[in-house]
Amino acid sequence: MTAPEPRPPLPLADRLDSDPENLERDLVALVLTIVELLRQLMERQALRRVEDPALTDERIERIGLTLMRLDERMTELCDHFGLDRDDLNIDLGPLGRLL
Repeated sequence: MTAPEPRPPLPLADRLDSDPENLERDLVALVLTIVELLRQLMERQALRRVEDPALTDERIERIGLTLMRLDERMTELCDHFGLDRDDLNIDLGPLGRLL
């Protein structure tokens, strides 16, 4: 018995939703997902740094303000493109949700 012959890959047009509006929204969602992941990682790192006793109150305030502004900007971008933050939480299958 011989192994079945491998099927040729689908043409790109059959693999992608070629509707320009959906494609643009999906691309924006992917980019914002990456930005949100980096934002959350930066926030976690900043929280660790804030626990450093050598950090001044002024520096802690600047870190907090920066994180708040970044969070506000992410909300603005999601609103602008008609996305919810939940839309950025990609399902990774057996690994669970990304964010």
